[in-house]
Amino acid sequence: MTEQCGVPRNIRLLVSYDGTDFSGWQRQSSDRSVQGEIEAALERIHKKPVSLSGSGRTDAGVHAAGQVANFYTDIRNMAPERFIPALNALLPRDVRVLESLEASPDFHARFDAKLRTYRYYIIPGRRGLPHELRYAMQIWRTPDLELLNTYARCLLGETDCSVFASPKDPSKSRSRYIEQAYFFSEGGFLVFEISANAFLWKMVRSILGTLLYCEEKKISPGEFREILRSRDRTLAGPTAVPQGLFLWKIDYYRS
Repeated sequence: MTEQCGVPRNIRLLVSYDGTDFSGWQRQSSDRSVQGEIEAALERIHKKPVSLSGSGRTDAGVHAAGQVANFYTDIRNMAPERFIPALNALLPRDVRVLESLEASPDFHARFDAKLRTYRYYIIPGRRGLPHELRYAMQIWRTPDLELLNTYARCLLGETDCSVFASPKDPSKSRSRYIEQAYFFSEGGFLVFEISANAFLWKMVRSILGTLLYCEEKKISPGEFREILRSRDRTLAGPTAVPQGLFLWKIDYYRS
């Protein structure tokens, strides 16, 4: 594990984590972060600091089933898959490396991402069990699935997402290409899945909160489109709580 020579290898990781007790993905100077935990484990393996790049940032309390990250290593005598047990032995139980492989030298987890998919889990019209409440939002009604999906279809394509944007979002453009957005039932949960080329800060939670708000108020699809066109955040619904949200998977142009 210590023989080092030649050009650094680029290692791509598939990472899952329970975001409950983290300040988010991005390393912080004092608060606990997922990136910080993995970089600390990599430093112990390499005996020096190692920088980790992620496919995107998740906020405090948000989970991941399929976060992708990459780092460069000058360790030559270690098969890429051996980083899985090596890292998991050093990481806390709420972060797991699921896959490790050698990527092309110029692969970048963030900049090469083609599509990012999130899922949001909702407990509808029933009392959630304690372990479920850690990973889903409780609502005390059963929403109209057909109406929710009618709204969701209005989001598809190149969409100005200003109505879902936080005032603190630094993005210059608030236009995003939304590939898919739909609701479905799964094992006692209502699930919202959305895929886009990129997302604004808190955008998925803002969309989900708005869709549920509009459904509860029985707003017509035409009125929903007017809300979208307004670009006015005050006309949309509340931002949903973080614990139901999962970064589900990342699709790439190349590996």
